[in-house]
Amino acid sequence: MIVIPAIDLKDGQCVRLFQGDMNQNTVYSNNPAAMAQQWSNQGAKRLHVVDLDGAFAGKPVNASSIQAILNAVTIPVQLGGGVRNLDTIASSLEMGIFRIILGTIACQDPALVQEACRLFPGRISVGIDAKDGYVAVRGWAEITNLKVIDLARRFENVGVSEIIFTDIRRDGALQGPNIPATLELAEAISIPVILSGGITSIEDFRALAKHRVPFASGGYISGVITGKALYDGRVDFQQAQSIIEFTPSNTLSS
Repeated sequence: MIVIPAIDLKDGQCVRLFQGDMNQNTVYSNNPAAMAQQWSNQGAKRLHVVDLDGAFAGKPVNASSIQAILNAVTIPVQLGGGVRNLDTIASSLEMGIFRIILGTIACQDPALVQEACRLFPGRISVGIDAKDGYVAVRGWAEITNLKVIDLARRFENVGVSEIIFTDIRRDGALQGPNIPATLELAEAISIPVILSGGITSIEDFRALAKHRVPFASGGYISGVITGKALYDGRVDFQQAQSIIEFTPSNTLSS
């Protein structure tokens, strides 16, 4: 399990939203590339970058900031937001993106996800954002009638590398992550799950460290994405990483 710092891009700036509301954002840096370098210098093994403008526009918007981030670091960068077709996936990977996260389009067109996994093996993840157990799309602006686990199961055995699960009610709210819902998802599928949203304190990582053992399904929590808690100084990145990487095995349970 790894800690993955989040860099959310809006108007070329590094921001954090409150529960996905574009009108409730806090700017943390005017230089996303410098922020990326900061996390890399602290030992991050991957970065999570979201083009927030792109998520609403349905196409990439912050390409120059994303390229600047890629130029600034050598660690893998995963990208989501506004990626809705194969051409955009290909061009993003050619930029140097490690893994593409398909969100809205995964709900609307699961066949495209399958084709993307075929064309770009090992490079495709699916982002599932949820509110009260139901999938949210279009930058969280629309709640569907599709349950999270039902959507995730559509991607079993097609080559999806990871599922990134975000509880909208917890994201940016510093209320603690929805560990039970994340565990329920990980237990229901064989695809590794990354938890996103709600990290409040170092205690959240101690709680998560107890759940590193794979379920019988083969699914497990492979990473934790966090943003606001890092930027506000509530969580020390290196301490958090040491907790979920090096917790003694005899303290772990599924």
